[in-house]
Amino acid sequence: MTGFPGVKALVFDVFGTVVDWREGVAREAAPFLARHGRGDLDPRAFADAWRKRYQPGMEECRSGRRPFTRLDVLHRENLEAVLQDNGMDPATVGEAALDDLNRAWHRLDPWPEAVAGLTRLRRKYILAPLSNGNIALLLNMAKRAGLPWDAILGAEVAQAYKPDPQAYLRTAEVLGIRPDELCLVAAHNGDLRAARAAGLATAFVLRPGEHGPGQKTDTRAEDPWDVVARDFQDLAHQLGL
Repeated sequence: MTGFPGVKALVFDVFGTVVDWREGVAREAAPFLARHGRGDLDPRAFADAWRKRYQPGMEECRSGRRPFTRLDVLHRENLEAVLQDNGMDPATVGEAALDDLNRAWHRLDPWPEAVAGLTRLRRKYILAPLSNGNIALLLNMAKRAGLPWDAILGAEVAQAYKPDPQAYLRTAEVLGIRPDELCLVAAHNGDLRAARAAGLATAFVLRPGEHGPGQKTDTRAEDPWDVVARDFQDLAHQLGL
């Protein structure tokens, strides 16, 4: 395949597709837990528990039960809940320590080939995140990790969380292109299904290490996506770059 006819921009799911959230959060959780007397807790299990609250938190906004609330705020609320689940009182941890750990999501590392692959893809396509992350989070992440975005679009731009159709449609609108001129690149079949339903092109990239050993979800392309790639370098190759 040498490219998508008519596609002008590639937008990317970020957590799990571009960056390794699990190892990044665990790396920062380990010393935090040790400092607060809970070195007995598995930092990867802690990261998993924190991430498990991600979708329920956003669903409160998607459902209309709560106004749109940026992800940094939801992450912080979820962090305090996970601490309480493990018998830790957030009030005794202190505001500065909680804020610093919450910003672990701003300091995630890209997958090994991600930056080089994005750099190749950028030769032809406009690149931007289409993430549930907020602008400040994605900006800080990009600066630290060297992610070569042409634009940084956080969820505030759409005022909607994926898989709400408006998350995809408003992104196309902001970029000044039609939905069929936009392709979502993601490691998650569900995200791609919602993007396709909104009229976007789709590219699946396999990230078998997102959830650690024994990953059970998104281990393969479950639908006939427009492109299926091993990683970003393979995606660039398939798109003729």
